[in-house]
Amino acid sequence: MAALCEAFTLCGLGPSGGVGQGGGVLALEPGPGPDHVLLTDRGRTATLFKVSDQKPLGCWSVKHGQIITSPVVCNFETHEYIAVHDDKVLRIWKDEDVNLDKVFKATLSADVYRIHSLPHGDPLVLFKGGGVRTLDVLLEAPQQEIENIISDEVIKWSEAFLEGQQPVVIFITEKDGDFFVYVQKLKTNSLHKYKLEQQESSNPLSFTAYIKKQIITLLCLYSNDSVYKVLIPLQQNGEGEEQILSKSLLLNLSISGSVLKGTSLVVVDKDHVAVLGSLAASGEESKECLTIWNTKFQTLQTSKELPLGTSGQLWCYGEKFFFTHGKVLTVVIYKCETSSLAAAVGKLKDSQASDISSFVNWNTLGDEELVVSFQPQQSTALKSESKMTLRSRRNSVTKVQSDTSKVGQILKNIKDTSATVIEDELRQLLLKAQMPDFQATIGYVITALINRCKTDPAFYPRNFLLQMVQKRELSYSLCPDLMAVALEKKDVHLLQICLQRFPDIPEEITYACLKVFLSISEDYLERTDVNLESVICYIDIDPKDKEVKTEVVENGFNTELEEDSCDNTVSKEMHTTDDVEFCPVGPRKAALLNAVLHSAYSETFLLPHLKDLSAQQAVLFLRYLHYLYVKCSEKINTTLPGVLCPTINQVMDWMCLLLDAHFTVMVMLPEAKGLLSNLHKFVRAQVRFYSELNKIEGTLRELQRIKHQKASQAYSIEVLELI
Repeated sequence: MAALCEAFTLCGLGPSGGVGQGGGVLALEPGPGPDHVLLTDRGRTATLFKVSDQKPLGCWSVKHGQIITSPVVCNFETHEYIAVHDDKVLRIWKDEDVNLDKVFKATLSADVYRIHSLPHGDPLVLFKGGGVRTLDVLLEAPQQEIENIISDEVIKWSEAFLEGQQPVVIFITEKDGDFFVYVQKLKTNSLHKYKLEQQESSNPLSFTAYIKKQIITLLCLYSNDSVYKVLIPLQQNGEGEEQILSKSLLLNLSISGSVLKGTSLVVVDKDHVAVLGSLAASGEESKECLTIWNTKFQTLQTSKELPLGTSGQLWCYGEKFFFTHGKVLTVVIYKCETSSLAAAVGKLKDSQASDISSFVNWNTLGDEELVVSFQPQQSTALKSESKMTLRSRRNSVTKVQSDTSKVGQILKNIKDTSATVIEDELRQLLLKAQMPDFQATIGYVITALINRCKTDPAFYPRNFLLQMVQKRELSYSLCPDLMAVALEKKDVHLLQICLQRFPDIPEEITYACLKVFLSISEDYLERTDVNLESVICYIDIDPKDKEVKTEVVENGFNTELEEDSCDNTVSKEMHTTDDVEFCPVGPRKAALLNAVLHSAYSETFLLPHLKDLSAQQAVLFLRYLHYLYVKCSEKINTTLPGVLCPTINQVMDWMCLLLDAHFTVMVMLPEAKGLLSNLHKFVRAQVRFYSELNKIEGTLRELQRIKHQKASQAYSIEVLELI
């Protein structure tokens, strides 16, 4: 018995991630944890996602002009990430690395087709010429010569396994309509070549394989709407001559006059396969769908229509299917039970029907569904109890039932009860933090409150919402409409807290917050509550002060370095006419902008939105970033004092993004020319300063090696001669 359960969106896709042939993503690989996946797009970006939280944990990009050609994989032994860009350039990095241009790099002598990572072994590198190397062997001599095994053949598919302690690589090539299968065992350095038996007027479209008891089972999806099975034994005597592999029909993808035109195939378990394709009946329009088939009884177990279309790609990790649906990457949870005749004909009793899923699609829950969704929990709790249950267990179930009914009543009251009464009831609810599914309950409550806000403009329980965001571990996915309502109400304090605490805010919402913060007036902000912890320790907020003040700049980052001044301490008179002495925005607006700088984002998705900023907003934002840049550079450790202050890396990244989005406009604006000129001089001064430091790097290291002598009681002068 197989069933498709909840579906949810993992992330949006870029312009190249559309439907149809040539769309989609480059690949989806398993991540370092059981709930992690690595997404590589058809460009220069790779992202690590935590699936259950629907949020990115890390995002890395190669430079403009470079393209990732081999998907990013995880080395499970070292917890490092490996990728190849521009066919020959190998990159290796860890979670804490941010800039791929600064991580390990090796240029190889041949083009790489794919890197395969094994759970308990060294990653394997498959080259386009058919050569295979382990990563360790390849790194010993990156420019080593790679043999060309295949001639005039193109690799169509590959996979790697670990049989015992033996790494095995299988790859399929194509030449003039003929398909060849290569099996290579690395430890024994043996290679076997087979020719796949031809199928009349039909070609293979997709492959998948698994290994068991020294036999590779290769499943092939053909264009004649059939799945064939090929058995390849690993035990072979010598390489010998090319053999022809015979295949047997495993599954015919047709049911009740409808035929599934499959595009991708994955193995679910020993009795089930999943096929992604278009289901077409005679005289009807074809519909793309995801299907699960029972191979033992030749039956269709379940299917799910995909009206927005797919790219034809399908992956399966940890009882979840991953595929593109329209412009998003969709995840569908599935369940498969032991195959039996009763299950095949749909007569098996579904013992899991009353289970409560751990995944909730908050976007599809309406008010009525919120109330009804609590009722199965009551029946589940009661059904699971035996008649002979202990009294303590019965009391526990009764308490759960009571708490659940109270939540359901509160959700009903939210629709028409006054805000004061609702807040009193919710405060009582919050005292029961130990109740089952408390986090999900808070999500239900906030969603119901937001729905009431949409229908009743006068209703807005701001204090309760602030308390929930500040004290509970919430996320954007748990209450997706909360920030939209806060934007509509211009509740900048709530938006600030959400930006600081939510790990999965979409770039579109981040941009909307930035636009509101830049456009809102300082007078309006003076009347609002904003957390100033991130700015109070460093911001200069008195632009009316005309006095001249003297400030010590610790590492000399100023334009005086243009005159070859590399002193470690420079005393400089700073006047109010200096563009970077005072913050160009007030403290409240600065605190709000700091919250934006702290939010997670992907350059690919944020950059198009930044282009929609007006010229005045872009210049104001750049002035503030310039101010932060100078402030960070005043300290040797380039760190601003305070809580949740932006780092210099965050400031630089946002500055680069903003200039990428608006540079052609800014160079034409008179008010921006001076700012760009000052920024250019400041950056050039820093580069020159660090260049001078690099010249004495060796000398400074030698000083560190000198052992400190014991302090003498007598006065003495020690002369160190630097050579």
